[in-house]
Amino acid sequence: MKFLLLMLVLQAIAPGAVSRINSKEKNVAFAQRYLKRFYGFNMGAISATKMKVNENFMENQIQEMQQFLGLNVTGQLDKSTLDMMHRPRCGLPDVYRFDTTQGRPVWEKYLITYRISNYTTDMKREDVDDAIEKAFQVWSDVTPLKFIMINAGEADIMIRFTAADYGDFYRFDGKDGVIAHAFKPGPGFGGDIYFDEAERWTMNHKGINLFLVAVHEVGHALGLDHSSDPQAIMYPIYSYVDHNTFQLSNDDIHAIQSLYGGPENFQLSSNPNSTEPAYCDPNFHFDAATRVGNGIFYFKDSFFWMQIPGNPNASIGLISFLWPNFTSGIQAAYDTETGQHVFLFKDDKYWLISNLRPQPNYPRSIHSLGFPESVKRIDAAVYNPLLRKTYFFVDEVYWRFDERKQCMDPGYPKLTIDHFQGIGPTIDAVFYYNKHYYFYQGAVIFEYNTPTNRVFRVLNRNATLNC
Repeated sequence: MKFLLLMLVLQAIAPGAVSRINSKEKNVAFAQRYLKRFYGFNMGAISATKMKVNENFMENQIQEMQQFLGLNVTGQLDKSTLDMMHRPRCGLPDVYRFDTTQGRPVWEKYLITYRISNYTTDMKREDVDDAIEKAFQVWSDVTPLKFIMINAGEADIMIRFTAADYGDFYRFDGKDGVIAHAFKPGPGFGGDIYFDEAERWTMNHKGINLFLVAVHEVGHALGLDHSSDPQAIMYPIYSYVDHNTFQLSNDDIHAIQSLYGGPENFQLSSNPNSTEPAYCDPNFHFDAATRVGNGIFYFKDSFFWMQIPGNPNASIGLISFLWPNFTSGIQAAYDTETGQHVFLFKDDKYWLISNLRPQPNYPRSIHSLGFPESVKRIDAAVYNPLLRKTYFFVDEVYWRFDERKQCMDPGYPKLTIDHFQGIGPTIDAVFYYNKHYYFYQGAVIFEYNTPTNRVFRVLNRNATLNC
Protein backbone atom coordinates (compact mmCIF):
# COMPACT_ATOMS: atom_id res chain seq x y z
CA MET A 1 0.00 0.00 0.00
CA LYS A 2 2.79 2.40 0.92
CA PHE A 3 4.50 1.56 -2.36
CA LEU A 4 1.31 2.36 -4.28
CA LEU A 5 0.97 5.73 -2.54
CA LEU A 6 4.61 6.54 -3.32
CA MET A 7 4.04 5.78 -7.00
CA LEU A 8 0.98 8.01 -7.07
CA VAL A 9 2.98 10.89 -5.53
CA LEU A 10 5.81 10.44 -8.02
CA GLN A 11 3.39 10.40 -10.92
CA ALA A 12 1.80 13.60 -9.64
CA ILE A 13 5.07 15.56 -9.43
CA ALA A 14 7.00 14.07 -12.31
CA PRO A 15 5.46 16.11 -15.18
CA GLY A 16 6.31 19.43 -13.51
CA ALA A 17 9.80 18.31 -12.59
CA VAL A 18 10.42 17.09 -16.11
CA SER A 19 9.12 20.39 -17.48
CA ARG A 20 11.50 22.36 -15.26
CA ILE A 21 14.42 20.18 -16.29
CA ASN A 22 13.54 20.59 -19.97
CA SER A 23 13.17 24.34 -19.54
CA LYS A 24 16.56 24.59 -17.86
CA GLU A 25 18.19 22.51 -20.59
CA LYS A 26 16.62 24.72 -23.27
CA ASN A 27 17.90 27.85 -21.52
CA VAL A 28 21.40 26.40 -21.26
CA ALA A 29 21.39 25.36 -24.92
CA PHE A 30 20.11 28.80 -25.97
CA ALA A 31 22.72 30.55 -23.82
CA GLN A 32 25.49 28.43 -25.31
CA ARG A 33 24.41 29.38 -28.83
CA TYR A 34 24.23 33.05 -27.81
CA LEU A 35 27.65 33.02 -26.18
CA LYS A 36 29.16 31.17 -29.12
CA ARG A 37 27.86 33.73 -31.59
CA PHE A 38 28.55 36.93 -29.70
CA TYR A 39 31.35 36.04 -27.26
CA GLY A 40 33.35 33.29 -28.94
CA PHE A 41 32.21 30.54 -26.57
CA ASN A 42 33.19 27.07 -27.88
CA MET A 43 32.19 24.02 -25.84
CA GLY A 44 33.69 21.73 -28.46
CA ALA A 45 37.16 22.99 -27.63
CA ILE A 46 36.97 21.33 -24.21
CA SER A 47 36.66 17.62 -23.62
CA ALA A 48 33.13 16.57 -22.73
CA THR A 49 34.52 14.45 -19.86
CA LYS A 50 35.83 17.53 -18.10
CA MET A 51 32.41 18.65 -16.92
CA LYS A 52 33.72 20.87 -14.14
CA VAL A 53 36.02 22.68 -16.59
CA ASN A 54 33.09 23.12 -18.95
CA GLU A 55 30.94 24.61 -16.24
CA ASN A 56 33.67 27.04 -15.17
CA PHE A 57 34.36 28.02 -18.78
CA MET A 58 30.70 28.79 -19.42
CA GLU A 59 30.45 30.69 -16.15
CA ASN A 60 33.41 32.84 -17.24
CA GLN A 61 31.74 33.51 -20.59
CA ILE A 62 28.51 34.53 -18.88
CA GLN A 63 30.45 36.88 -16.65
CA GLU A 64 32.12 38.43 -19.68
CA MET A 65 28.74 38.97 -21.34
CA GLN A 66 27.23 40.40 -18.14
CA GLN A 67 30.13 42.78 -17.70
CA PHE A 68 30.05 43.96 -21.33
CA LEU A 69 26.31 44.58 -21.31
CA GLY A 70 26.29 46.24 -17.88
CA LEU A 71 24.49 43.49 -15.97
CA ASN A 72 25.10 42.28 -12.44
CA VAL A 73 28.10 39.97 -12.84
CA THR A 74 27.07 36.62 -11.32
CA GLY A 75 28.21 34.09 -13.91
CA GLN A 76 24.75 32.50 -13.63
CA LEU A 77 21.90 32.29 -16.11
CA ASP A 78 19.67 34.43 -13.92
CA LYS A 79 16.48 36.04 -15.16
CA SER A 80 18.03 39.40 -16.12
CA THR A 81 20.75 37.63 -18.12
CA LEU A 82 18.31 35.44 -20.00
CA ASP A 83 16.02 38.42 -20.61
CA MET A 84 18.96 40.34 -22.10
CA MET A 85 19.85 37.39 -24.33
CA HIS A 86 16.31 37.39 -25.75
CA ARG A 87 16.21 41.11 -26.57
CA PRO A 88 16.49 42.26 -30.23
CA ARG A 89 20.08 43.01 -31.16
CA CYS A 90 22.70 43.43 -33.87
CA GLY A 91 24.15 40.27 -35.39
CA LEU A 92 27.82 41.23 -35.01
CA PRO A 93 29.86 39.78 -32.11
CA ASP A 94 30.47 41.88 -29.02
CA VAL A 95 33.88 40.30 -28.43
CA TYR A 96 36.06 38.97 -31.25
CA ARG A 97 37.92 35.70 -30.73
CA PHE A 98 39.19 35.65 -34.27
CA ASP A 99 40.73 38.16 -36.63
CA THR A 100 37.91 39.69 -38.66
CA THR A 101 38.88 43.37 -38.42
CA GLN A 102 42.62 43.38 -38.91
CA GLY A 103 44.10 46.87 -39.00
CA ARG A 104 40.87 48.73 -38.08
CA PRO A 105 39.49 48.92 -41.62
CA VAL A 106 38.22 52.35 -42.71
CA TRP A 107 37.14 53.98 -45.94
CA GLU A 108 40.11 55.60 -47.65
CA LYS A 109 37.96 58.42 -49.06
CA TYR A 110 35.61 61.08 -47.82
CA LEU A 111 32.71 60.65 -50.24
CA ILE A 112 30.90 57.31 -50.01
CA THR A 113 27.99 56.03 -52.08
CA TYR A 114 25.14 53.91 -50.81
CA ARG A 115 22.22 52.17 -52.49
CA ILE A 116 19.03 50.65 -51.10
CA SER A 117 18.72 47.65 -53.39
CA ASN A 118 15.31 46.55 -52.11
CA TYR A 119 12.69 47.79 -49.67
CA THR A 120 10.76 46.44 -46.70
CA THR A 121 7.04 45.92 -47.19
CA ASP A 122 6.39 47.46 -43.76
CA MET A 123 7.06 51.08 -44.74
CA LYS A 124 6.56 53.48 -47.60
CA ARG A 125 9.52 53.66 -49.94
CA GLU A 126 10.02 57.38 -49.28
CA ASP A 127 9.99 56.79 -45.51
CA VAL A 128 12.72 54.17 -45.86
CA ASP A 129 14.77 56.59 -47.98
CA ASP A 130 14.32 59.31 -45.38
CA ALA A 131 15.26 57.08 -42.42
CA ILE A 132 18.41 55.80 -44.15
CA GLU A 133 19.44 59.29 -45.32
CA LYS A 134 19.06 60.67 -41.79
CA ALA A 135 21.05 57.74 -40.38
CA PHE A 136 23.99 58.59 -42.63
CA GLN A 137 23.58 62.27 -41.77
CA VAL A 138 24.12 61.47 -38.09
CA TRP A 139 27.65 60.29 -38.85
CA SER A 140 28.46 62.92 -41.49
CA ASP A 141 27.64 65.65 -38.95
CA VAL A 142 30.57 64.59 -36.75
CA THR A 143 33.09 63.41 -39.37
CA PRO A 144 34.50 64.58 -42.71
CA LEU A 145 32.51 61.81 -44.43
CA LYS A 146 29.80 62.65 -46.95
CA PHE A 147 27.28 60.19 -48.38
CA ILE A 148 25.48 60.10 -51.71
CA MET A 149 22.60 57.75 -52.53
CA ILE A 150 22.58 56.14 -55.97
CA ASN A 151 19.70 54.22 -57.52
CA ALA A 152 21.52 51.78 -59.80
CA GLY A 153 24.79 49.89 -60.04
CA GLU A 154 27.15 48.87 -57.26
CA ALA A 155 27.57 51.35 -54.40
CA ASP A 156 30.22 51.33 -51.69
CA ILE A 157 27.52 50.42 -49.15
CA MET A 158 24.72 48.19 -50.41
CA ILE A 159 21.61 48.02 -48.21
CA ARG A 160 19.19 45.09 -48.33
CA PHE A 161 16.09 43.84 -46.52
CA THR A 162 16.06 40.05 -46.40
CA ALA A 163 14.92 37.19 -44.20
CA ALA A 164 17.17 34.71 -45.99
CA ASP A 165 19.41 32.34 -44.07
CA TYR A 166 22.79 32.61 -45.77
CA GLY A 167 24.19 29.78 -43.68
CA ASP A 168 27.01 32.05 -42.56
CA PHE A 169 28.03 33.52 -39.24
CA TYR A 170 25.63 36.46 -39.68
CA ARG A 171 22.43 34.54 -40.45
CA PHE A 172 19.04 35.84 -39.36
CA ASP A 173 16.80 33.90 -36.99
CA GLY A 174 13.23 35.09 -37.60
CA LYS A 175 11.36 37.78 -35.70
CA ASP A 176 13.28 39.41 -32.82
CA GLY A 177 16.69 37.99 -31.96
CA VAL A 178 19.13 39.29 -34.58
CA ILE A 179 17.50 42.21 -36.41
CA ALA A 180 20.35 43.49 -38.60
CA HIS A 181 24.05 43.23 -39.30
CA ALA A 182 26.71 44.98 -41.36
CA PHE A 183 30.23 44.35 -42.64
CA LYS A 184 33.26 46.52 -41.97
CA PRO A 185 34.69 48.69 -44.82
CA GLY A 186 36.36 46.83 -47.64
CA PRO A 187 35.97 45.48 -51.17
CA GLY A 188 33.13 43.21 -52.25
CA PHE A 189 30.51 42.95 -49.50
CA GLY A 190 32.59 45.22 -47.24
CA GLY A 191 30.38 47.96 -45.82
CA ASP A 192 27.13 46.26 -46.84
CA ILE A 193 24.14 46.41 -44.46
CA TYR A 194 21.38 43.81 -44.03
CA PHE A 195 18.05 44.29 -42.24
CA ASP A 196 15.93 41.29 -41.23
CA GLU A 197 12.66 41.48 -43.16
CA ALA A 198 11.08 39.20 -40.55
CA GLU A 199 10.99 42.22 -38.22
CA ARG A 200 8.28 44.86 -38.25
CA TRP A 201 10.07 48.03 -39.36
CA THR A 202 8.54 51.37 -38.40
CA MET A 203 9.17 55.10 -38.13
CA ASN A 204 8.21 55.25 -34.44
CA HIS A 205 8.31 53.28 -31.17
CA LYS A 206 6.14 50.46 -32.46
CA GLY A 207 7.97 47.48 -33.86
CA ILE A 208 11.65 48.16 -34.66
CA ASN A 209 12.59 51.75 -35.48
CA LEU A 210 14.48 51.66 -38.78
CA PHE A 211 16.33 54.94 -38.24
CA LEU A 212 17.87 53.87 -34.91
CA VAL A 213 18.97 50.48 -36.21
CA ALA A 214 20.33 52.08 -39.39
CA VAL A 215 22.47 54.51 -37.38
CA HIS A 216 23.96 51.54 -35.52
CA GLU A 217 24.62 49.49 -38.67
CA VAL A 218 26.10 52.45 -40.56
CA GLY A 219 28.51 52.75 -37.64
CA HIS A 220 29.68 49.20 -38.36
CA ALA A 221 29.84 49.92 -42.10
CA LEU A 222 32.22 52.77 -41.27
CA GLY A 223 34.46 50.56 -39.12
CA LEU A 224 33.10 50.76 -35.56
CA ASP A 225 32.84 47.83 -33.12
CA HIS A 226 30.19 47.40 -30.44
CA SER A 227 30.31 49.62 -27.38
CA SER A 228 29.72 48.51 -23.79
CA ASP A 229 28.16 51.91 -23.00
CA PRO A 230 24.35 51.43 -22.79
CA GLN A 231 23.91 55.10 -23.80
CA ALA A 232 25.85 54.61 -27.05
CA ILE A 233 24.09 53.84 -30.33
CA MET A 234 26.84 51.24 -30.88
CA TYR A 235 25.61 49.29 -27.84
CA PRO A 236 24.60 45.93 -29.38
CA ILE A 237 21.13 45.63 -27.78
CA TYR A 238 18.24 47.48 -29.44
CA SER A 239 16.19 49.90 -27.38
CA TYR A 240 13.95 52.72 -28.50
CA VAL A 241 14.77 56.37 -27.85
CA ASP A 242 12.94 59.35 -29.30
CA HIS A 243 14.29 59.47 -32.84
CA ASN A 244 13.28 63.13 -33.16
CA THR A 245 15.71 64.22 -30.44
CA PHE A 246 18.33 61.49 -30.93
CA GLN A 247 21.99 62.44 -30.56
CA LEU A 248 25.17 60.41 -30.63
CA SER A 249 26.77 59.79 -27.25
CA ASN A 250 30.25 61.05 -26.46
CA ASP A 251 31.43 57.44 -26.69
CA ASP A 252 30.09 57.17 -30.28
CA ILE A 253 31.61 60.49 -31.33
CA HIS A 254 35.00 59.70 -29.83
CA ALA A 255 35.03 56.29 -31.53
CA ILE A 256 34.16 57.50 -35.03
CA GLN A 257 36.47 60.52 -34.83
CA SER A 258 39.34 58.26 -33.79
CA LEU A 259 38.92 56.70 -37.26
CA TYR A 260 38.18 59.73 -39.45
CA GLY A 261 38.69 62.92 -37.46
CA GLY A 262 36.19 65.74 -37.09
CA PRO A 263 34.04 67.41 -39.76
CA GLU A 264 36.57 70.19 -40.24
CA ASN A 265 38.94 67.70 -41.91
CA PHE A 266 36.76 67.73 -45.01
CA GLN A 267 37.60 71.40 -45.50
CA LEU A 268 41.36 70.85 -45.36
CA SER A 269 43.26 71.54 -48.55
CA SER A 270 46.15 69.38 -49.70
CA ASN A 271 47.38 72.48 -51.50
CA PRO A 272 48.31 75.20 -48.99
CA ASN A 273 47.88 77.83 -51.71
CA SER A 274 44.25 76.87 -52.35
CA THR A 275 41.67 79.19 -50.85
CA GLU A 276 37.97 78.46 -50.66
CA PRO A 277 35.97 80.59 -53.12
CA ALA A 278 33.52 83.04 -51.57
CA TYR A 279 30.41 81.57 -53.16
CA CYS A 280 28.14 84.00 -51.28
CA ASP A 281 29.77 86.88 -53.13
CA PRO A 282 27.19 88.25 -55.63
CA ASN A 283 29.88 88.27 -58.33
CA PHE A 284 30.64 84.57 -57.84
CA HIS A 285 29.61 82.08 -60.54
CA PHE A 286 29.94 78.31 -60.81
CA ASP A 287 31.92 76.62 -63.57
CA ALA A 288 29.67 73.54 -63.80
CA ALA A 289 26.83 71.70 -62.07
CA THR A 290 25.35 68.20 -62.29
CA ARG A 291 23.51 65.56 -60.34
CA VAL A 292 25.56 62.80 -58.75
CA GLY A 293 23.34 60.12 -57.28
CA ASN A 294 20.67 61.93 -55.25
CA GLY A 295 22.81 65.03 -54.74
CA ILE A 296 23.75 68.10 -56.75
CA PHE A 297 27.43 68.86 -57.33
CA TYR A 298 28.75 72.31 -58.18
CA PHE A 299 32.29 72.98 -59.39
CA LYS A 300 34.46 76.08 -59.18
CA ASP A 301 38.22 76.14 -59.74
CA SER A 302 39.65 73.35 -57.53
CA PHE A 303 36.56 72.99 -55.29
CA PHE A 304 33.23 71.23 -55.37
CA TRP A 305 30.06 71.70 -53.34
CA MET A 306 27.65 68.86 -52.60
CA GLN A 307 24.03 69.64 -51.81
CA ILE A 308 20.90 67.52 -51.28
CA PRO A 309 17.90 69.12 -53.07
CA GLY A 310 15.75 71.06 -50.64
CA ASN A 311 18.57 71.43 -48.12
CA PRO A 312 20.39 74.80 -48.24
CA ASN A 313 23.42 73.37 -46.42
CA ALA A 314 26.23 72.32 -48.75
CA SER A 315 29.46 70.44 -48.08
CA ILE A 316 32.63 71.71 -49.69
CA GLY A 317 35.88 69.94 -50.54
CA LEU A 318 38.69 69.74 -53.03
CA ILE A 319 37.95 68.05 -56.34
CA SER A 320 41.19 66.13 -55.84
CA PHE A 321 39.61 64.46 -52.79
CA LEU A 322 37.19 62.78 -55.19
CA TRP A 323 39.42 62.29 -58.20
CA PRO A 324 43.16 62.77 -57.63
CA ASN A 325 43.78 63.31 -61.34
CA PHE A 326 41.41 66.29 -61.36
CA THR A 327 42.93 69.26 -59.59
CA SER A 328 40.78 72.06 -61.00
CA GLY A 329 39.06 73.49 -64.03
CA ILE A 330 35.96 71.35 -64.66
CA GLN A 331 34.07 73.53 -67.15
CA ALA A 332 30.92 71.48 -67.82
CA ALA A 333 29.25 68.36 -66.49
CA TYR A 334 26.11 66.32 -66.97
CA ASP A 335 24.59 63.08 -65.71
CA THR A 336 22.48 60.48 -67.47
CA GLU A 337 19.37 58.82 -66.02
CA THR A 338 19.79 58.27 -62.25
CA GLY A 339 22.96 60.30 -61.71
CA GLN A 340 24.97 57.09 -61.77
CA HIS A 341 26.98 58.08 -64.85
CA VAL A 342 28.50 61.56 -64.96
CA PHE A 343 30.49 63.19 -67.75
CA LEU A 344 33.05 65.87 -66.89
CA PHE A 345 34.46 68.30 -69.45
CA LYS A 346 37.67 70.30 -69.42
CA ASP A 347 38.94 72.08 -72.53
CA ASP A 348 38.65 69.67 -75.48
CA LYS A 349 38.55 66.49 -73.34
CA TYR A 350 35.85 64.65 -71.38
CA TRP A 351 35.78 61.86 -68.79
CA LEU A 352 33.18 59.33 -67.65
CA ILE A 353 32.61 58.86 -63.91
CA SER A 354 30.44 55.93 -62.75
CA ASN A 355 29.48 55.66 -59.08
CA LEU A 356 32.16 58.30 -58.39
CA ARG A 357 34.84 56.14 -60.02
CA PRO A 358 36.72 57.30 -63.15
CA GLN A 359 36.25 54.82 -65.98
CA PRO A 360 39.04 53.39 -68.18
CA ASN A 361 39.70 54.53 -71.77
CA TYR A 362 39.17 58.19 -70.87
CA PRO A 363 39.70 61.08 -71.45
CA ARG A 364 38.37 61.31 -74.96
CA SER A 365 38.22 64.21 -77.39
CA ILE A 366 35.01 66.23 -77.49
CA HIS A 367 35.32 66.09 -81.29
CA SER A 368 34.51 62.36 -81.11
CA LEU A 369 31.00 63.48 -80.10
CA GLY A 370 30.59 65.37 -83.37
CA PHE A 371 31.76 68.88 -82.51
CA PRO A 372 33.64 70.75 -85.24
CA GLU A 373 37.34 71.47 -84.73
CA SER A 374 36.47 75.13 -84.08
CA VAL A 375 34.92 74.18 -80.69
CA LYS A 376 37.67 74.14 -78.07
CA ARG A 377 35.60 73.81 -74.89
CA ILE A 378 32.07 73.29 -73.55
CA ASP A 379 30.48 75.94 -71.30
CA ALA A 380 27.62 73.85 -69.92
CA ALA A 381 25.74 70.62 -70.61
CA VAL A 382 22.49 69.00 -69.48
CA TYR A 383 20.71 65.73 -70.20
CA ASN A 384 16.92 65.50 -70.63
CA PRO A 385 15.79 61.97 -69.60
CA LEU A 386 12.35 62.46 -71.16
CA LEU A 387 13.84 63.04 -74.62
CA ARG A 388 17.10 61.15 -74.03
CA LYS A 389 18.90 64.14 -75.52
CA THR A 390 21.89 66.07 -74.18
CA TYR A 391 22.22 69.80 -74.77
CA PHE A 392 25.72 71.30 -75.06
CA PHE A 393 26.12 75.07 -74.68
CA VAL A 394 29.05 76.88 -76.27
CA ASP A 395 29.06 80.69 -76.15
CA GLU A 396 25.70 81.82 -77.58
CA VAL A 397 24.72 78.57 -79.32
CA TYR A 398 23.89 74.98 -78.39
CA TRP A 399 24.15 71.50 -79.91
CA ARG A 400 21.79 68.57 -79.25
CA PHE A 401 23.20 65.06 -78.87
CA ASP A 402 21.12 61.88 -79.25
CA GLU A 403 22.21 59.52 -76.46
CA ARG A 404 20.49 56.50 -78.05
CA LYS A 405 22.12 56.94 -81.45
CA GLN A 406 25.33 58.39 -79.99
CA CYS A 407 25.52 61.19 -82.52
CA MET A 408 24.67 64.86 -82.92
CA ASP A 409 21.23 65.71 -84.24
CA PRO A 410 21.31 67.41 -87.66
CA GLY A 411 20.68 71.15 -88.02
CA TYR A 412 22.83 72.31 -85.10
CA PRO A 413 24.16 74.54 -83.63
CA LYS A 414 21.27 76.90 -82.92
CA LEU A 415 21.00 80.11 -80.95
CA THR A 416 20.25 79.45 -77.28
CA ILE A 417 17.85 82.38 -76.92
CA ASP A 418 15.72 81.08 -79.81
CA HIS A 419 14.90 77.74 -78.16
CA PHE A 420 15.26 78.45 -74.42
CA GLN A 421 13.06 81.51 -73.98
CA GLY A 422 14.35 83.87 -71.32
CA ILE A 423 17.72 82.08 -71.09
CA GLY A 424 21.04 83.20 -72.43
CA PRO A 425 22.80 84.23 -74.39
CA THR A 426 25.58 82.53 -72.34
CA ILE A 427 25.28 80.03 -69.46
CA ASP A 428 27.61 79.31 -66.54
CA ALA A 429 26.15 75.95 -65.49
CA VAL A 430 22.97 73.89 -65.74
CA PHE A 431 21.49 70.67 -64.34
CA TYR A 432 18.19 68.78 -64.66
CA TYR A 433 15.98 67.88 -61.71
CA ASN A 434 12.31 66.85 -61.49
CA LYS A 435 11.31 67.97 -65.03
CA HIS A 436 13.10 71.32 -64.69
CA TYR A 437 16.38 72.73 -65.92
CA TYR A 438 18.24 74.96 -63.49
CA PHE A 439 20.29 77.48 -65.45
CA TYR A 440 22.98 79.39 -63.53
CA GLN A 441 23.93 82.84 -64.76
CA GLY A 442 25.97 84.78 -62.21
CA ALA A 443 23.98 85.18 -58.98
CA VAL A 444 20.69 84.19 -60.65
CA ILE A 445 19.12 80.75 -61.17
CA PHE A 446 16.44 80.30 -63.82
CA GLU A 447 14.10 77.41 -63.01
CA TYR A 448 12.97 76.29 -66.45
CA ASN A 449 9.97 74.01 -66.95
CA THR A 450 10.81 71.47 -69.67
CA PRO A 451 7.25 70.43 -70.70
CA THR A 452 6.19 74.04 -71.32
CA ASN A 453 9.60 75.41 -72.40
CA ARG A 454 9.16 78.43 -70.14
CA VAL A 455 11.00 80.01 -67.20
CA PHE A 456 8.97 78.92 -64.18
CA ARG A 457 10.64 81.26 -61.67
CA VAL A 458 13.85 83.15 -60.99
CA LEU A 459 15.81 82.30 -57.84
CA ASN A 460 18.64 83.97 -55.98
CA ARG A 461 21.62 81.60 -55.96
CA ASN A 462 22.65 82.73 -52.47
CA ALA A 463 19.25 81.74 -51.05
CA THR A 464 19.73 78.13 -52.20
CA LEU A 465 23.17 77.78 -50.59
CA ASN A 466 22.47 79.15 -47.12
CA CYS A 467 24.28 82.46 -47.51
